[in-house]
This record gives sequence, structure tokens and C-alpha cells, in this order.
Amino acid sequence: MTVRVLVVEDEEIAAQAHASYVGRVEGFELAAIAHSGVEALRALAQSPVDLVLLDMHLPDVHGLELLQRMRQDGHLCDVIAVTSARDVDVVKRAVAHGVVLYVLKPFTFAALRSKLEQYAAYREQFGATGDEVVQGEVDQLLGLLRTTSAAPLPKGLSAETLQAITDSLRSAAASMSATEVAESVGTSRVTARRYLEHLADSGLAERQSRYGQAGRPEVEYRWRSRT
Repeated sequence: MTVRVLVVEDEEIAAQAHASYVGRVEGFELAAIAHSGVEALRALAQSPVDLVLLDMHLPDVHGLELLQRMRQDGHLCDVIAVTSARDVDVVKRAVAHGVVLYVLKPFTFAALRSKLEQYAAYREQFGATGDEVVQGEVDQLLGLLRTTSAAPLPKGLSAETLQAITDSLRSAAASMSATEVAESVGTSRVTARRYLEHLADSGLAERQSRYGQAGRPEVEYRWRSRT
């Protein structure tokens, strides 16, 4: 059975990227995209979905508040948080509100695909279970959601360096060039540029040209998602 997915993400580029990712995973289809809490509730009222990919930073409401409203309105669809929110309290409250998986930005298609396939295995196992379960079956079902599988980054990139460059760009007061990022994290300009291009290709950073007094314009990068 195909899993219908609602993508809730306020950043247009990131929303389109997530929607594209969903469409590339077998067994999943995009139901709708919502850029705010109001749009999400409207989409859920119009057509039921099986799964919501929920960003926590929305323009009109926090993702946790939206999730609480969804439950109050009787929407019992599963939710995977797809967000840059790293606060422990947010993660704890998300779990308490029934979030089945938590995916931190930035991530690759392979990382999200791994989580969706993990969720699909969980749904499939539930469908094969009878009306009542024994302890072993409960453990197996919950274990499917707790199994970790590290999706690889593009060749030559490391999670540690990606995190360092992400943190540098997110905390910057203005756009940064590859040279400035390299100086900030202590790596080479070429290395910094590879990671910045990865973030831009993932829809998490924005490229633009910086024009100086002489020479060719330099590319600079700005974090797109809210922190």
C-alpha cells in the first residue's frame, strides 16, 4: 500500500527538495506541500495522509503546537520531524507527542530514504500483525523504529566537517565566502567550498555573488533555514 505524505516546510526550496525525495522512494507518494501550520491543517482536512514530514520552524506556529492541534482534531497520522531544531527539550516533547522518527538538517537524499524505508518496514510489520500481540511482537515493532542506519554522505565528505561548516554558516550574521568559512572552521578553501556546495545543492544554503573592487566576483553562501 502506498504511503501518502504531507510535507510541512516553510522554505520553498527545501519543501520542493523534500517532496522530490519522497517521490523517489518506492512505496511513497506526495499528497501535498504546506508552508505553514494553517496550510497543513487545511491539507489534512481536505485529504487524509499516512505520514507527515514536519519542520519545527514554521512562520505561524511551532511544529510541536501544530502537532498537538493535529491530535486534537483527530489526525492520527504518523509524523517524522525533519528539522534543524537540536534542542533536547524539543526532541523530548516531539517524542511525547508521537513523533516516530527525528531527522536533523542538513541531510542527504540517502539519509531521508533510509528513514522512510525504516518507517515502511514498521508499517509493513504492523499490517502483518493480528488484532492482538505478544511481547516479542511489540518489541519487534518498536525495534524497527529504533534501528539506526547511517546513510553515507557524498564521497569525500565527513559528518564532522559538515556539522562544523553548517554551524559556522548558521551562526553567521551575514553571508560568507568559502575562504571565510575555511578560516572559521580551520580547513582549506577548496574543502569548505565542497561542503558549502553540498549544502546549497541540498537547498539548505543560498548562493549569491559578492562583487569586490577588483577581480572576478566571489561566490558567497547564506543559510536558508531558520535556526
